[in-house]
Amino acid sequence: MTDHPPYTSDGYTIVARVIKQEGHCAACHRVGDEVVFDGQTVQGKVCIHALYSFLPKVFALRYGADFPWAEDRDVATHACPDAWNPVVFEIRRLRD
Repeated sequence: MTDHPPYTSDGYTIVARVIKQEGHCAACHRVGDEVVFDGQTVQGKVCIHALYSFLPKVFALRYGADFPWAEDRDVATHACPDAWNPVVFEIRRLRD
């Protein structure tokens, strides 16, 4: 993972990273691709359909929410909405 600032005055930096991809992704996502949300910009390439579907998790983690069912409360996983060609993202809150 690349170096990103972990916290800004209005929330945590969030990194969505592709951890799995099957079939043909029309947006050409590949394992290792990252999208960084720092509160002012979105850095990286992301399919609008995947973005729309996982943005609530990004928002929640950015402002301190926890997912109590998750082993690591700073990490959520999310599959894009294309069931035939799934791309799975790890959405991580950076604390340090």
